[in-house]
Amino acid sequence: MSQSKRDIISQLQKDILQWEGYQPAPAHKHGLVGLGPVEAAFPNGVFPVGTVHELVCENSGQAAATGGFITGLLSVLMQQGGACLWIGLSQMLFAPALKNFGIEPDKVIFLNVLRDQDVLWIMEEALKCPGLAAVIGEVQTLDFKQSRRLQLAVEQSRVTGFILRNSSKKPGSTACAARWHIKPLPSEAIAGLPGLGFPRWQIELLKVRNGQLGSWIMEWDEGQFSVITDNPMVERSQRYG
Repeated sequence: MSQSKRDIISQLQKDILQWEGYQPAPAHKHGLVGLGPVEAAFPNGVFPVGTVHELVCENSGQAAATGGFITGLLSVLMQQGGACLWIGLSQMLFAPALKNFGIEPDKVIFLNVLRDQDVLWIMEEALKCPGLAAVIGEVQTLDFKQSRRLQLAVEQSRVTGFILRNSSKKPGSTACAARWHIKPLPSEAIAGLPGLGFPRWQIELLKVRNGQLGSWIMEWDEGQFSVITDNPMVERSQRYG
């Protein structure tokens, strides 16, 4: 293959990654959403914004943990301004708790509807609005065609979407850029007092285009994500912000 053809293929690969939300990392800036080694699993080592992420849950405990993890990401995505729209099928999220993640509740618009179809329609329309920092939708089911419509909606607006799937059924194929599975873990006691530790999660990246799958233990520590190390000779956690 000639050098000119290789250059064309290389440029096409870079263009496709950018269209999918994988922008090159700015100079001297890494860890754009503070996830440290998790972000290295993505192409270019950058968490993809301006695309749609799918987070699967098997029970209410995982759904609550996933909501906390998403809120940690929102605290970074909303730093440049813009409100967030959260569309759900229930009223399980306790809005004042958002302050624990550095988010003022009045910056998040909450909508509660009764059907998946309503969630998906509202989310698709909201993802077209560039004034929003992010849109979260809670559904039970999602097929490829529905996810593709959401992905097309963000291609012009560059808004980041999160689909939180509260279902025990095995998820099928979707057009989302990444599929996550978040499990709650016991927090580490502070000063010997149980129940007062920082929120902690088992974070699994189940699917990512052109990236690497993986599993990490992280917690929300003093306003930023921290990765928990397994080696007792190494510092217990390293913060990323």
